[in-house]
Amino acid sequence: MPGSPRVALEAWVARIASLTRPDRVVWCDGSPDETARLSQQLVDEGKLIALDQELRPTSFLARSDPDDVARVEGRTFTCSRTPEDAGPTNHWREPTAMRAELEERFAGSMRGRTMYVVPFSMGPVGGPISQLGVEVTDSAYVVLSMGKTTRLGPEVLRAIDAGVPWVATVHSVGMPLRDDAGTEQPDVAWPCNPTKYIVQFPETREVWSYGSGYGGNALLAKKCFALRIASVMGRDEGWLAEHMLLVRLTSPEGRAFHVAAAFPSACGKTNLAMLQPELPGWSVETIGDDIAWLRPGTDGRLHAINPEAGLFGVAPGTGPDTNPVAVETIAADTIFTNVALTDDGDVWWEGLTPEPPAHLVDWTGADWTPDSPTPAAHPNARFTVALDRVPTLADGWERSVPVDAVVFGGRRSTNVPLVAQAPTWADGVFMGATVSSERTAAAEGTVGELRRDPFAMLPFCGYDMADHWAHWLDLGERLGTGAPAVFQVNWFRRGADGDFLWPGFRENARLLEWIARRVEGRVSAVESPIGLLPDLDDLDVRGLDIGPAQLDALFAVDPDSWLEECDLTEEFLSGFADRTPPVFTAILDERRAALHATADVRQVA
Repeated sequence: MPGSPRVALEAWVARIASLTRPDRVVWCDGSPDETARLSQQLVDEGKLIALDQELRPTSFLARSDPDDVARVEGRTFTCSRTPEDAGPTNHWREPTAMRAELEERFAGSMRGRTMYVVPFSMGPVGGPISQLGVEVTDSAYVVLSMGKTTRLGPEVLRAIDAGVPWVATVHSVGMPLRDDAGTEQPDVAWPCNPTKYIVQFPETREVWSYGSGYGGNALLAKKCFALRIASVMGRDEGWLAEHMLLVRLTSPEGRAFHVAAAFPSACGKTNLAMLQPELPGWSVETIGDDIAWLRPGTDGRLHAINPEAGLFGVAPGTGPDTNPVAVETIAADTIFTNVALTDDGDVWWEGLTPEPPAHLVDWTGADWTPDSPTPAAHPNARFTVALDRVPTLADGWERSVPVDAVVFGGRRSTNVPLVAQAPTWADGVFMGATVSSERTAAAEGTVGELRRDPFAMLPFCGYDMADHWAHWLDLGERLGTGAPAVFQVNWFRRGADGDFLWPGFRENARLLEWIARRVEGRVSAVESPIGLLPDLDDLDVRGLDIGPAQLDALFAVDPDSWLEECDLTEEFLSGFADRTPPVFTAILDERRAALHATADVRQVA
């Protein structure tokens, strides 16, 4: 932008204000006073419910419009210069035409409202992997949420003044309180618009979002910037923006291992990020639960940060048994969205306690009892909380850490072993590119049908997915022997009786132990056509109710089933035409040959 950095920023804000016509413009500083003031304002306006201050201190409940409860992938657009740059997994629109469409939508969209200017940093301000952004929004709920999930404050403006580049993001709920003729209309508890746009302009590093006030549709620092825009920045600048958790695993000998892991939804990602192992001497500390930025370091290794400063977690299914760390994290200072309200001013959702209360007010504001036909909390109900409330947060979590292992996972009831290691970096990239999950009842499509979600980035990669794989391959060549080891896990495999073969949750630490020992070179592995499997003597299953036949079933590799899997993989890769890396074809050919040549490894009798 021309002129001095601050003049350019102020000119941009003025242009957006001229388009959207807010009644006033407020520059946010993220201070405790501002947070308290906006929270009270939203309570007074009926947009937040203050929870009981003893049961849930400084916490609030929001109820969204039923039309605005999740990401809207069908209305999420990548406006790169050409459709080829967007690739087959993104919805492409021509940039000039989309800008004209957005101008029409945003014109006057903030009449009667306040436009908030939110300068934020992803990663610590001034950090070597950090990036700056500015969001303008007409939602105070968004401001409060951004204050928990990003670094928001005057430090960001000082960095912009010093010339640090920033990403421009624009958000409006799309519900002005005054029309062109000056006629007023009343506000509502959750303003939004039935027509929604979530638009990324990768080349100009911009995000425009209209019509939704929910989650990543409105908190534009998250998926829109930290993944869709940042993935393009990483491609252009030689780093990676990935949908990955980060944890620090420490062995009984005191060695720390840093693990980055990518999982599609409903595969235990947040539970793994907050894992509390029961293995003697082992500990897991949280660095991040959702997004990782990775960059080669001067030491020749891959380094990573969690660019976020907070959590935007799914509430249903989170409880003392499944994720006690999360339950402790959200005991205070939390914004809940679309959960149920108890009679004593606390919150509840399915999975929080074994038995529901006798009476609740559900996420729509209606009375609810255990006999009600609908859930008390929306299946995508969320909590928003600052990361510094996590009791297992790693010391120095804001600093970059060297990555020892990359782990991919999916939800598969058959075929995929409990854990496997990629023999080479290229095989590891192939693992990530072809990871799949079986659809659950909460997802669109047929239950049990395989859904490919490469690198868990299907809705989030801002450019052609095949180019993303090539970028990973190139990065591995640059890193050479400094590249992290790559693994795949599947703790959802079922036996012939339909029951899960592996207990999951805290016991998943046993797989992390094997992964760490492989990184150290302390345990061996067994070759198979689909990767390196554990020598079963090296996998600690002491204290688990798992017999030899069940353990064998967890690692069974059936050639016929895997040859069918190869056909499905080839069909999937064909959708990317000649952009698919040639090495993938070679890996697939080698896998087929090995499957034809060998009997099933550890086939259950």
